[in-house]
Amino acid sequence: MRTPTDFSSAVQRRFEFIEWKVFWDGGVRRESLEQAFGISTPQASVDLRHYQEFEPDNLAYDKSAKMYVRGGTFLPRFLKLSADRLLLQIRAFLTGTLDSKDLWFSTLPPFDAAPDIVRSVEPVALRKILDAIRERQTIAVHYQSLSTNKWREIAPHALAFDGYRWHARSLCCESGEFRDFVLARIDDFGEAKPADIDASADLEWSTMIEMRLTPHPGLTDDQRRAIECDFGMVDGVRLIEMRLALAYYFIKRHNLDLERLIPESALRPDRLQIRLENLDQVQEVIAKTRLAAQLMVQARRSH
Repeated sequence: MRTPTDFSSAVQRRFEFIEWKVFWDGGVRRESLEQAFGISTPQASVDLRHYQEFEPDNLAYDKSAKMYVRGGTFLPRFLKLSADRLLLQIRAFLTGTLDSKDLWFSTLPPFDAAPDIVRSVEPVALRKILDAIRERQTIAVHYQSLSTNKWREIAPHALAFDGYRWHARSLCCESGEFRDFVLARIDDFGEAKPADIDASADLEWSTMIEMRLTPHPGLTDDQRRAIECDFGMVDGVRLIEMRLALAYYFIKRHNLDLERLIPESALRPDRLQIRLENLDQVQEVIAKTRLAAQLMVQARRSH
């Protein structure tokens, strides 16, 4: 009995296309294969025949539409079904980062998205940061923070996305602390030099923590059930594991510390929606881990 890996990678890709078309686009024609992969008509016919031989229950031929449609017991073998992936591709097309030919839709559905006002990252800036990470270098950057605009020497070791912006997770050579540098705020680069930086000292990056999300206790029963659906909660709880270095941004993005900053009477539960049940624990771990990382860097510098 054949398995998907018995086929060449090129054939697997075309079989994935067949499954994608019948699942998401309603059906597949021979011409679609020809256009998507630049193959001949005979080769497209062979692909469809071989796919049917491999998974006979997945396709049915619709004579009136002159196309193969989804079979009654369709079960993809080459396609990883993911609504999130498809929606990300549609959004990428909307922003111009993905070409229409890279989307397999015959006809795109009507769609739009709220504008993203975050500044894009310059390709050369990203390349220089990637070079520094790969080559284990420090690099001088001219950086605009909220308080200063000056040259800094950083040793980047990873990239991080906070939900809005991309950062270079780096050792700040001046302060001796691991910090996040927003890529879009770097407007110039200087010299890069070999670095003797131990990324394992970035304890906030290497430490994972579990966030325990629950519906806000002030919600009505109907509101609570809606929020549980929105956030994929099970028994009223959603557990999310993440790097400690990203926990701060997660808390800010979802306003999980807002009740500490604004009188509770001024906040509507349906506006807050969720609560971080272990907020105190998370903030305590962040503070302790950050201090431990600073001490590790200082000890290494003193030797």
